Amino acid sequence: MPPNAIAARLRTGFAAIRAELEIVTEHPADAAREAAARADAPTAPLPGVDLVGADARADRRDLAFVTLDPLGSTDLDQAFALHRDGGGFVLHYAIADVAAHVVPGGAVDRVAHARGQTLYAPDGREGLHPPALAEDAGSLLPGRDRLAVLWSLTVDGGGELVGTDVERAVVRSTAQLDYAGAQAALDRGDGHEQLLLLREAGALLRTAQQRRGAIELPEPAQELASDGADGWTLRWEPRHPIEADNAQLSLLCGHAAATLMLGAGAGLLRTLPPAPPDAHTRLRAAAHALRITWPEDQPLSGLMPTLDGTDPAHLAFLDECRALLRGADYTPFDGAPPALREHAAMGLAYAHVTAPLRRLADRYAAECALAAHHGVSVPGWARDALTAIPDEMRASTRLAGTLHRACIDLSEAVLLEHRVGERFPAAVVDVDDRGADVRIQEPPILARCTGDGLEAGTRRDVVLTEADPATRVVRFAAG
Repeated sequence: MPPNAIAARLRTGFAAIRAELEIVTEHPADAAREAAARADAPTAPLPGVDLVGADARADRRDLAFVTLDPLGSTDLDQAFALHRDGGGFVLHYAIADVAAHVVPGGAVDRVAHARGQTLYAPDGREGLHPPALAEDAGSLLPGRDRLAVLWSLTVDGGGELVGTDVERAVVRSTAQLDYAGAQAALDRGDGHEQLLLLREAGALLRTAQQRRGAIELPEPAQELASDGADGWTLRWEPRHPIEADNAQLSLLCGHAAATLMLGAGAGLLRTLPPAPPDAHTRLRAAAHALRITWPEDQPLSGLMPTLDGTDPAHLAFLDECRALLRGADYTPFDGAPPALREHAAMGLAYAHVTAPLRRLADRYAAECALAAHHGVSVPGWARDALTAIPDEMRASTRLAGTLHRACIDLSEAVLLEHRVGERFPAAVVDVDDRGADVRIQEPPILARCTGDGLEAGTRRDVVLTEADPATRVVRFAAG
């Protein structure tokens, strides 16, 4: 089938998926008008809204901030400016001050609570906020004065957070960088000065992360990406090293926010319960069965960086590790700290505060953290919403996952529908009493497989038995 015909089928299919999931694709007119008014005056005070520290907003346009995001991004939540401090560093981290643009209970706010988060599909996104806010007034675009919640975080030579300050500020980004371009520049040896500092900071923070026993699954994601023409390419997308470094800044900021909120007795945490007591015993047994060398004195956090996201045995082991990451949730509290106050995969208290343009919870957690730092009460508009936000975020996260998986399933079926009967080399990732999950490198497919003799962590030829775009089902059988 010609590429333009495949692209047309996918576009039609993506629209059908959105309709099936009842995803609203347009913002109501009153919300669009409200956001457009802010785009006309992006740094003007928002009348009548109680914001912590807004009357003493600092001018920090002296800091040379840069942003780092996927290529083509326009909803820029974060900008950073790093400098060395002894054996450690100071991070100035500007986060879009969405609360300074949204009237509580207003049209934009009502839509944000209904949506919960920005939804992404290969052919576009359905924003949490109207584009006039998310891609203009609130976005930390280069060369524009913007309102921000500014975190100034001091990290010592061991990668530990030793100083936190947070205030409202006016900032101006000096450069918009993207992951692929940034990584290529670093690999050539001519990266932006802030990228060199980010690489150092990321390595220092990861060392502390491993010391805490934090874990991160090092496996490539299955993505449908624009090919720059009239269509998309399905691929395994490995994470650029600089992207992982950038993520460390958000983790650091989230920890600082959680620490402030726990000290003040009110806020919204991102939590994950500890794994069951026998979980690590099962993982040790799985590693042994898969012939993965795991020294007895090495913690799981030390093993993770040695794993290869393309090796069948390693993929099977990483699949077993997902059991450790189940149960992540938002935990509000007002008064006594909650019984569960840490994120087990990170080994510390943590909150979402760094993506308020794309995630509802961040606006509220940031306001709680500001109140804690300034020693004042959380504004009523933020405190009153805390108990409802977890349900709103759970619902939107389920919808986001369903949308992503449905678009990938459709793409796999369209890509393979004329190849039924062909044989493919595959990695067997997980086996149960109904078959197995198999991963195919090229084309990049993750699907179910039936048949005898399937063993997790091995390579096996499989035969494509079904690829139906109408049902978005792809199935294989052991060859």
